Amino acid sequence: MTSILDRTAPRDLAAEVPARLSLTPKTTLAGRLDGAWWPHSRDLEAELPPLVAALEEPWGRVTRVTVNPTRWPVVPHTVAVDGHKVHVGWFTEQDPDKLILLSYGIGRWDLLVIPPETEPAAAARLMAAAAIPGSVLTAGVLMANETVIGRGIRDARRREATWESEGGACMSPFGSPMGRSALPLPANGWR
Repeated sequence: MTSILDRTAPRDLAAEVPARLSLTPKTTLAGRLDGAWWPHSRDLEAELPPLVAALEEPWGRVTRVTVNPTRWPVVPHTVAVDGHKVHVGWFTEQDPDKLILLSYGIGRWDLLVIPPETEPAAAARLMAAAAIPGSVLTAGVLMANETVIGRGIRDARRREATWESEGGACMSPFGSPMGRSALPLPANGWR
């Protein structure tokens, strides 16, 4: 059996969809991150043009981007963006959850990269946290914190679902539901 992959589909989709981006407001407080980016896929060639186009008005022309290759299956050498080429480099020493954008005359910006498969609520939390002016949290710390928060939310939902599936009954120390008759009587004798 022969399979044919349509490699143009994600790129066509990414060109039509604007970049999901949250930037730190202009302030004198310098932080570790300048915002967050939530790409639609792990295809840098498709995802970088909308990101760079969205950033050129507030930041100027982006000429170079660096990533950690552990999060990107293919890292192209250059990407065409609105008539110019953006050079893409990779460094294994760079935080895997961070993207660095460079411009000759303007400077450098560091963005948290939120994985494309992230749930919208988690992505919203991460985008807000990465855009806090003066924050000293790194991309890796924000992602680790979100992992803990997400685990806590999933655990709370599981406990609530368990509670609801048992009819809201109290559990005995032995793991079986207890009815009101099994509860000890209070001092006044009423249940």
